[in-house]
Amino acid sequence: MTYIKDLADHVNNQVTLKGWVYNFRSSGSLVFIEMRDGTGLTQCVVAKDDVSGDAWEAANSLRQESSLEITGNVKADERSVGGHEIHVSDVKVIQIAENYPITPKEHGVEFLMNNRHLWLRSQRQWAAMRVRNEIIFAIHTFFQGRGFVQMDSPIFTGNAAEGSTTLFETDYFEDKAYLAQTGQLYGEAMAMAHGQIYTFGPTFRAEKSKTRRHLTEFWMIEPEMAFYDLDMNMDLAEDMIKAIVSQVLEKCPNELEILERDIEALKKVAEKPFERMTYTEAVDILTSDDTADMLDEMAESRRQEQVDLENEWEEIKKERGQAKKWRKAQIDQRIKEISARIDQIEEDLRNIPSWKESARDFEWGNDFGGSDETVLMMQFDVPLIVTHWPAEIKAFYMKRDETDKLALGMDILAPEGYGEIVGGSQREDSLEVLEERIAEEGLDKEVFEWYLDLRRFGTVPHSGYGLGLERTVAWICGLSHVRETIPFPRMMGRLTP
Repeated sequence: MTYIKDLADHVNNQVTLKGWVYNFRSSGSLVFIEMRDGTGLTQCVVAKDDVSGDAWEAANSLRQESSLEITGNVKADERSVGGHEIHVSDVKVIQIAENYPITPKEHGVEFLMNNRHLWLRSQRQWAAMRVRNEIIFAIHTFFQGRGFVQMDSPIFTGNAAEGSTTLFETDYFEDKAYLAQTGQLYGEAMAMAHGQIYTFGPTFRAEKSKTRRHLTEFWMIEPEMAFYDLDMNMDLAEDMIKAIVSQVLEKCPNELEILERDIEALKKVAEKPFERMTYTEAVDILTSDDTADMLDEMAESRRQEQVDLENEWEEIKKERGQAKKWRKAQIDQRIKEISARIDQIEEDLRNIPSWKESARDFEWGNDFGGSDETVLMMQFDVPLIVTHWPAEIKAFYMKRDETDKLALGMDILAPEGYGEIVGGSQREDSLEVLEERIAEEGLDKEVFEWYLDLRRFGTVPHSGYGLGLERTVAWICGLSHVRETIPFPRMMGRLTP
């Protein structure tokens, strides 16, 4: 058996493929089968004169997602999907599928989410999952190459790391337990044993949020490093993101093309230094007249673009009536693209007034919301690292600067409106200060005694951060919602399939 991804090694040779019908059409004495096997797509051409009567009958019995085995010769053909075509000599049906619910027509999001187990087979979803896989591999490659030790933190935990309001509570025999929000506190303990570690696992947040950036179950990558200060922490995170983007660009060009991702934007991330500024500097940009003017100019540009697209739509609709079949297919695809772009423009035009108001009225000391991050990042084409945050809005374990008012934290915001993908800090290494913070937060000191031991026995300066995998996948793939970044997303109101 041969895999579609390996067809280039078998040009002009006979192969046998096993897979599923992705698309199907017949034309007189020819049947065209677009076949997928999990590694890629290829077109298989069945000519009536080249196969047996049974094979011809089998080819004509197929439906979308029927499983089959095809034997034929591999021919190079740049016009065909994947760059190759199979001239079929035999077709064997494994199973004729029932009427497949997901068709080339437009489906609503709820329908697709209810059929997520099948939606995963579509080309864009296939490509997104392949990029996710490459991102995961790139992360492991990066840390393993630098001598980090991968370790695992518990999913059941007896205490909250970042407050108790967003925890999933569960019974743990006779005790109360929570699903972990983060592995960070445990990561600090492991870093004191191994120096440089990273955890990679599921985390859970019970935020009642339905934005395009939120999941209740997601995966976090959390390195912790002994003897690292804030600057070293930022350098490591920047190097990691650059390594991830570079590896995806190298290994996933086909997937990025399927996703219609602007790779030039990703190349800038891989090649240019990230922007860095303090929270105060970021607030000054957000509330500036220049930002307000930028939003006004954007609104005008979007309105003109919408007019141009609507005019194009009318022109090609007129052409469609007299167009040949191949041209109609092109027009239909372009109409689909125009429709999607107009939807995005209309959403932008609805949002711009609130973005402008939120930015203008933003007050120092508040945390950035999603719209604030979006507006700020419209002005940068590479990730922005924001440091020195108001201590009151950051977690108790973050070290503060000499004024005791600013936390030595850092958030990394992705460009193109994807928001925060990394959050981290230098950790507080003083036992006395940490005890004071726990008291100030009203936390139960007893459950943090093991954590305080890390400061009693060999405390050192140390830092770490967390990278949200799904937000990173969304950004690199250019996806509009994190629900498409994980095989089976869990969100408010979504627990199946």
